[in-house]
Amino acid sequence: MTLVPAEAVKNTKSAAVQTCKQMNTMVYYTDAAASDREGIEKGAEILRKGGLVAFPTETVYGLGANGFDGEACKRIYEAKGRPSDNPLILHISQINELHLIVREIPPVAKKLMDAFWPGPLTMIFLKSNKVPKEVTGELDTVAVRFPSHPVAMALIREAGLPIAAPSANTSGRPSPTRAAHVAHDLSGKIDMILDGGSAEWGLESTIVDVSVTPPMILRPGAVTKEMLEQVVGNVGIDPAIWEKPTAELRPKAPGMKYTHYSPKAEVYLVQGSREAVTEKINALAVQDQRAGKKVGVLATEESKDGYNADVVLSAGSRSCLEEIGANLFRVLRQFDEVDIDVVYAETFPFEGEGMAIMNRLQKSAGYRMIKAE
Repeated sequence: MTLVPAEAVKNTKSAAVQTCKQMNTMVYYTDAAASDREGIEKGAEILRKGGLVAFPTETVYGLGANGFDGEACKRIYEAKGRPSDNPLILHISQINELHLIVREIPPVAKKLMDAFWPGPLTMIFLKSNKVPKEVTGELDTVAVRFPSHPVAMALIREAGLPIAAPSANTSGRPSPTRAAHVAHDLSGKIDMILDGGSAEWGLESTIVDVSVTPPMILRPGAVTKEMLEQVVGNVGIDPAIWEKPTAELRPKAPGMKYTHYSPKAEVYLVQGSREAVTEKINALAVQDQRAGKKVGVLATEESKDGYNADVVLSAGSRSCLEEIGANLFRVLRQFDEVDIDVVYAETFPFEGEGMAIMNRLQKSAGYRMIKAE
C-alpha cells in the first residue's frame, strides 16, 4: 500500500478520502501490521518535522504533534480553533518514556498503570522541564496516556517522541470516532490522516489527577470510578464534571471548561421515567414542529418506536451502556447530516459507564435539563 494525496483518490472505500478531495491532507489506510509500514513511517516523519497527524486510538481519533515542540503544538490549537488554556494529552508507547515528561510517579499512579495501561486512562502528573507550556496550558501538571490501539502505539514508537494530542475535531464539535469525521472537520488544515477504522470505545479516556490525594477524576470514561476504587481505594470526583464551569475556571485537563460535543442543533436532556420522557418529548416535538423546527430524538433501541419526531436515532440498547458510549458521538454528528434544529436526548444512570455518557451529554446540551414528571 502507498500513501496518496486525497485529491488523487477516486472510488475509494472510505468516506474520509472523498471528503478530503481537492485538499492537501493526506489519507492512509493502515492496521499497523509489520507488512504495512509506509503510512506509519510517513506519519512519524511528519511529526518529527513539526506537522500534524490524525490517528486512531481505542477511544477516539487524536490530532497529534511532537509533544516536545511548542510551535508544533500551537498548530493543534490553530487547526481545531481550540482555546490555548485547554491542555493537551501526551501519548507514550512505553512506561519508561514517562520519566522524561513527569517529575515524579506517585505509588498510586504505579498501581493504576499496572491495572489499566495500555488503555483508556489518562493520568495527571507534575510535569518535567522538558514539557513545553503549549502542552499544559501553562500549568505545572501534564496529562499522560499510554493508548492500546496498535496504530497509535506504532506511530509513537516510530516517531520516537511523545505525541501531544487532543481529539481530532473542530473545537466544540462531537469527537471523531472514524476517519470520515476527522476529514469533515479538519481537511486542508492538517498534514495527514491515518485511517485505522472505527474507534472501539467511542468516548475519550478517563482522566485521573494523581498529583493530589486522594486521586481525583477530572473526566469520566471507560475506566469507571468503581474500577479505579477496586485498585486504589477512595477516588474523588471533581465538581466540574457535573456543574456548568465558570469563566474563572482554569482547566487542569481537557474538556473541563468549554462547551463540547455539540451538534449544530440545540440539545436538551429529558430526565424521568421511560413513559414520562416519551410523553414529554412528543409534546415538545409538536410545539417545535408547529414553530417550523425540525426535531430529532436521541433514543435507545427499547424506546425508539415511541417517538413522533422528524428523525429518531438510536444510540444502542439501554442494557449495554458500552454500546451507547461507542455510538454517542456518531449519532450526534448524524443529526447535523439531516439538518435537525432541536435534539431531545434521553438520559442514563449517573454511575458506572453511565457517568461518562452523561458527562458528554450534559456538555453537548450546555447543561440544559428538562424534568419529565
